[in-house]
Amino acid sequence: MDPINQQILLVSRPEGEPTVDNFQLVETPLPDLGEGQVLVRHHYLSLDPYMRGRMNEGRSYAQPQPLGEVMIGGTAGEVIASRHPDFAVGDAVVGMGGWQQYQRVDANQRGVLKKVDTTHIPLSAYLGAVGMPGVTAWYGLTQIIAPRAGETVVVSAASGAVGAVVGQLAKARGARAVGLAGGPEKCAYVSSELGFDACIDYRQHPDLKSLGAALKAACPNGIDGHFENVGGMILDAVMLRANAFSRVALCGMIAGYNGEPIPMHNPSLILVNRMMLQGFIVSEHMALWPQALQELGTEVASGRLKYRETVAQGLASAPEAFLGLLKGRNFGKQLVKLV
Repeated sequence: MDPINQQILLVSRPEGEPTVDNFQLVETPLPDLGEGQVLVRHHYLSLDPYMRGRMNEGRSYAQPQPLGEVMIGGTAGEVIASRHPDFAVGDAVVGMGGWQQYQRVDANQRGVLKKVDTTHIPLSAYLGAVGMPGVTAWYGLTQIIAPRAGETVVVSAASGAVGAVVGQLAKARGARAVGLAGGPEKCAYVSSELGFDACIDYRQHPDLKSLGAALKAACPNGIDGHFENVGGMILDAVMLRANAFSRVALCGMIAGYNGEPIPMHNPSLILVNRMMLQGFIVSEHMALWPQALQELGTEVASGRLKYRETVAQGLASAPEAFLGLLKGRNFGKQLVKLV
């Protein structure tokens, strides 16, 4: 075993768009294990849009990422040494190990490390469709949008790790699913492989009038539910087509992650249509995770729930891969493979 652990630290806060200079790759010695601890070798790192918000120092739903410390993030890997009776060498595990090759974990702390079964579900899927992104999709759809059969659900960032799951779960409940994605390749994937009823390439509609017309054509009976990952013009266009008593699950507002203003074009539509807009943070609903993961795991293991991954190779590639994620260069779930 390599006695050196490579880590990526956040060393400065971005001003506007983040750059690779905000990060630093360092090497540190691996510490000895204490009683009740396990050593995990990470196979995959999860890169997710929420990390951008935590790079800022301002007030948010979570504490900012501390400077000079390992970048926070989900991990999936293997126990390679253990001094805890519940974990054996070779166990597949997921946790929040951050951007590093190894992590020493106090396994006595409840919930910091979870064993997973890779017999029918690939290890990487526990960071995507059967992990936090999948549960995010499940919660927003089932607990906020709660679509009825025949209703229309619109999903922004529909080819991404969260959006792809939202649309498929909506279809399984008898709803009509319409996605928005960037580029013809992503839209073809959303429609043909994921089974959405339609997909709009937002890059072909650079203004509100054009995007609104595209949504009108794709949603002839209006919009009953919307899963929002982006904000800005996409949300404005959806609101123009929203039906009375429509529901919006606000998951992300990536249009403003670099400090850009994201004013709402016509907020009076919320009142006119008696709309419900609800923001949510999936980690605040842990009691529902087992129910969500049961459905997601069953669907992935059976092959009914489809997903795609973009995989960068090696820890050093993480900053560039993360910056690409924020610009939509990834296709599906963005991972970094370490082993």
